[in-house]
Formats: sequence, C-alpha cells, structure tokens
Amino acid sequence: MSVSVRVIPCLDVAAGRVVKGVNFLNLRDAGDPIELARTYYEQGADEITFLDVKATVDNRETMFDLVRATAEQVFIPLTVGGGVRAVDDVARLLAHGADKIGVNSAAIRRPELIGEIADRFGAQVCVLSLDVTRDAAAPSGFVVTTHGGRERTAIDAISWAREAIERGAGELLVNSIDADGTKEGFDLELITAIAEVSSVPVIASGGAGALEHFAPAITAGAHAVLAASVFHNGELTVSQVKDALRAEGMDVR
Repeated sequence: MSVSVRVIPCLDVAAGRVVKGVNFLNLRDAGDPIELARTYYEQGADEITFLDVKATVDNRETMFDLVRATAEQVFIPLTVGGGVRAVDDVARLLAHGADKIGVNSAAIRRPELIGEIADRFGAQVCVLSLDVTRDAAAPSGFVVTTHGGRERTAIDAISWAREAIERGAGELLVNSIDADGTKEGFDLELITAIAEVSSVPVIASGGAGALEHFAPAITAGAHAVLAASVFHNGELTVSQVKDALRAEGMDVR
C-alpha cells in the first residue's frame, strides 16, 4: 500500500480541555483544544484526532461544540473517538464537522457496529481504535483493552484487527498502552504484527518522544504516526517530524 506518510497530532480531551498522562493515568491539563488544533494545522498536520477520554453523557455536548468550533478553523480531516456507541452518535459527530469516527469499547461489546457505520457512511469513516497491551497468554502476545486502557480483555489484538477489517473498518489506530506517554519510542513489534494482517492503513500511536522514533514506525508498517505530549509540550513540531521523515527518504504529505 503506497501512500504518503501522515503526521497526526492527538488531543485527548476531558471536559473541553486537552489532558495528557502516562499509560493513560495521572491526567494533567495540556491546553485549549481549539488553539492547539489550529497551531498544529499551521505547522502542517495532515489530520487531527480528538479522543474524548471521559466520554460521559454530560461531556458529550461539550465535545460536539468543540468539534464544530474546530472544524470552522482547521481545514484538515478531524477524527473523533470516545463514547461512540451507536450509528446515531456517528451521524451527529459528522454533522458537527468530524470526518472520521473512532470506535473502540462499543465495537468490542457489539462488533456489528463496525459494519453498521461502514454501510451507512462508508468504510473511510470508520476508524477502529485498538488500545493494546502485552499479554503472554494471548496467541499473538497482545490483547486489546477498553475504557482508555483501564480494562483488559481476553481478545487477541491481531485476531480482532483482522475481524474488524472484514467487518468494514477503513483504518486502524493502534495505540500501545505500555508505551503511551513514556517517550521511549513506538512499539515496533506491535506495529509490525498489525501491519502484516492489515489491508487498510495503520496509524502508530503511543511512545513518541524524539525525532528518531517516527521513521522506524513507518518502516515497521505504519502509514501514519500519531503523537500527543511531544507536540503539546512544544518539544517537537509537526514540521520537524515531517522533515525527519523526509530525511529518511519517506514520501511525506
């Protein structure tokens, strides 16, 4: 699958603010999501991903307003995930300006949701979010988790990725819970394992901490790289990451 590499900043949002932690724990305030999204857009981001990390009913309206306000100022694709439980949730987010929708826990509970989204809106809209952790008992050595990495399932991550694609997922967002926020690099073994069974684009997430971390994720099979804290903290810019990828001979948008 020959496509240009994408660089995607991720904004974990709770109650209208961007938050960041390590291994999905100890969340701290990282700024205003609309301001950050606009900054990343100006730096050359290919997409923006919003994840509603505390997707409660009272938080839902805040997220709809946030998506609309961002779409009015940022003219690149917006992916929104967190708390999406039904096709109607997808329809409303798209109506507010989202381009793609990430599903995780709800798809694990009811896998038919993936096909329902793909059938109604097209496979390109449906992004399967996989929050993955290592588990020696799993056939592949990896299992998926739910609820922002807090609850481990017995579902093998590679088998689940394969099933989701068959059901209509158009993209896989693969986040390593073990690497998340550590800034020690992407889990290349995980990316390779997913990419080997995937016929759709794979987004690598979790662990980016330095410029030299991004190219190996693409070499391992990812089509896009996603990061959060290195951008939020001003340690790296999107344009720096793109320059580093180009320096490694990669086709970057």
